[in-house]
Amino acid sequence: MKDQLLKIVDYARSLGAQYADVRFIHEENEILTVKNGRVEGISKIDDEGFGVRVLIDGAWGFSSGPSLPLWERIVREAVEVARCSGLARKEGGIRFPAASAVTDHYRTPFVEDPFALPLEEKLALMMKADAAARQVPDLKVVRTSLGFLRIDKHFASTEGSYIHQELMESGGGIECTAIGNGEVQKRSYPNSFGRQQLTGGFEHIRAMDLPGHAHRIAEEARALLTAPTCPAGTTTIILDPTQLALQIHESCGHAVELDRALGMEASYAGTSFLTPDKAGRFRYGSDLVNLYQDGTVRNGLGTFGYDDDGMPACRTDIVKNGQFVGYLSNRETAAEIGHATSAANRACSWNRIPIVRMTNVNLAPGTWAFDDLVADTREGLYLVTNKSWSIDDKRLNFQFGTELAYEIKDGKLGRMLKNATYTGITPEFWANCDAICNEKHWGLWGTPNCGKGEPSQIAHVGHGCAPARFRNVRVGVA
Repeated sequence: MKDQLLKIVDYARSLGAQYADVRFIHEENEILTVKNGRVEGISKIDDEGFGVRVLIDGAWGFSSGPSLPLWERIVREAVEVARCSGLARKEGGIRFPAASAVTDHYRTPFVEDPFALPLEEKLALMMKADAAARQVPDLKVVRTSLGFLRIDKHFASTEGSYIHQELMESGGGIECTAIGNGEVQKRSYPNSFGRQQLTGGFEHIRAMDLPGHAHRIAEEARALLTAPTCPAGTTTIILDPTQLALQIHESCGHAVELDRALGMEASYAGTSFLTPDKAGRFRYGSDLVNLYQDGTVRNGLGTFGYDDDGMPACRTDIVKNGQFVGYLSNRETAAEIGHATSAANRACSWNRIPIVRMTNVNLAPGTWAFDDLVADTREGLYLVTNKSWSIDDKRLNFQFGTELAYEIKDGKLGRMLKNATYTGITPEFWANCDAICNEKHWGLWGTPNCGKGEPSQIAHVGHGCAPARFRNVRVGVA
């Protein structure tokens, strides 16, 4: 494989490329679903192909194919695209700083290979969770899912790099939908929108204990049918980690993608209010807010060895003591503002050109124990698990809904509430963050459905956080 890929980039150089790289990717994807006591779906997909990227006179060209014997034609197509793109390039063209050659092999740490386990064992676990949930009356739909992904990726470049990566992901979850009293309510575990996913093996599924939590989740879905509606007003909220992870994703993660901030990504996913003139000069949140990107943290869904520029994964600050200080970037965008890359260039497949994507965008833990944080809150809401989200194209104005909420009265969790929503403006919201729970409550959450780009790319990204409190938040907005 190494000899073949180096031959491909050498051929691109012979056709005039100042830089070229090639990625060969083989993916195995398995998704299992059980619905209401029956196996709903078993999907096992193998996919492979390669993509060639070339830089000629300050313009990119890209082409891809499903079979390596096509490599000469694919390289010629990429070169032709680059020459055509050069007709419309901006003055000076693309900046792409040189990098040292790297030869390395990275493998996701894991304990149990999910692809080596018998299908019957995985389905038995799902059926057990399904049966536990369906003991609860008024449950109309119980759906359990497991998903596993293995990626074998080879990268070579004209800089002399050859990098082999073996990446493994495992995810699972259960959703319970109850119907009654003119209501439809859903509860999810461990996370909404299908499943929680991390890098690693089947050990993550065992740690979730889906059968052990299924009955509780079903009971909560049923209880929501008769729960009071979240009242409207301005109050204090505490976000659970699953909801806070999405808050970070939408109001920070996308906002600090440097291609968005530079106006290079403005169609599918919008732009950003965090323009380059604000770096180091803009207050994003309170002094307690420390956000960083980290592609190296164990088990993060945005964890890898090297990005698709061939740069090693790293950790960099985004917000330091409330001050906005850095971006998610690749070699090209970082050069535009004179920064070092944060190694965030990633493509979702062999047939997509790499773009700036989130790695793991995390909120550093604070000092509070969760029980103490609730006890310190005289009145407010504890909001749990995302149900809906909306945010404008500059990542400023947002509204989120959660699957459930609990009243906080005199420092104690009270009655359950349904249809909870909250809204805000990003820097005002984060400025009102006055407490974050400690590292005992900190964990990683996976987002395997992050969309961006045209043609669309679905990335797998992660967020680490602990529960946090925000003051003066509008809630109950219909």
